Amino acid sequence: MGGSSNMTTTTSGGGTGGKDKDKGKDSPAAFMEGEKVLAYHGPLLYEAKVQKTETREDEWRYFIHYLGWNKNWDEWVPSDRLLKFTDENTRKQQELTRNQTVDKTIKTGRTAQNNPKGSNDAKTNEEDTKGVVKGKKRKNQLGNEEKERRSSDSLLMSQFPLTLKKQLVDDWEFVTQLGKLVKLPRSPTVDDILKKYLEHRIKKDNKISDSYAEITRGLRCYFDKALPAMLLYKKEQKQYKEEIKGDVSPSTVYGAEHLLRLFVKLPELLASVNMEEDALNKLQQKMLDILKFLQKNQVAFFLSAYDGDAKGADAVKGK
Repeated sequence: MGGSSNMTTTTSGGGTGGKDKDKGKDSPAAFMEGEKVLAYHGPLLYEAKVQKTETREDEWRYFIHYLGWNKNWDEWVPSDRLLKFTDENTRKQQELTRNQTVDKTIKTGRTAQNNPKGSNDAKTNEEDTKGVVKGKKRKNQLGNEEKERRSSDSLLMSQFPLTLKKQLVDDWEFVTQLGKLVKLPRSPTVDDILKKYLEHRIKKDNKISDSYAEITRGLRCYFDKALPAMLLYKKEQKQYKEEIKGDVSPSTVYGAEHLLRLFVKLPELLASVNMEEDALNKLQQKMLDILKFLQKNQVAFFLSAYDGDAKGADAVKGK
């Protein structure tokens, strides 16, 4: 899921949502407690359940639980983050999935399936969808995907280092609340960090590990593809267009701040990989090892403050 529970976004919330429908404390809530909804989180869309409702500053807010996800992701959201769970909106999920642009995943020796729960079109900056199939298969499909998400979440996200979670929250606040951007190019870059990690593994194992080399190559490739499509906040889009031109790879310009965002997306991305559960768990363990390396070098790899200004960016809260 896109970031920590505080790394939320405000989207346009198309379809049958609550935007502009429940303004004012005297207006009824657009969504009821216990109601199943579709909820935006970053550029992704998830099934969720409304657990609480309240008004803040004359606007309704909803405390939601993302179905199939750890309760640590539960959060308060405004109405324009939610859509009614209708056939029309699930069809919209399918349509957006077909428009997704990121078509590669981390190399694992098996074929990556472009199922829903992959990446999305950068222009929509909105949605992820669970794979929905027509007719009687639909419930089984959703059930299987929830199991896959639980598996990914229980291993990778449940062990996500707390100091890196705070880093994600700070990252979100700098960009979306303070209008500050990471100055580019960064040093070390994503490319530099992955090389350092591989050197770290070689020294630790006293040999060159083909599996770790393959994973770092895959992460680098996936970062380059995923960054413009699903890792940037809207305020960062202009900066990306200015910095990444021609054959320049994002991994040679961006640093740890944006690499960390990729790890938040990995549970849903890995769930679309057609591989045995044991192999998937081993892959996630390797990802956790990279996270621990980032944590160990957090002071050296991450900025403590952002100095760039998001001039001319829309004052929106999110991706």
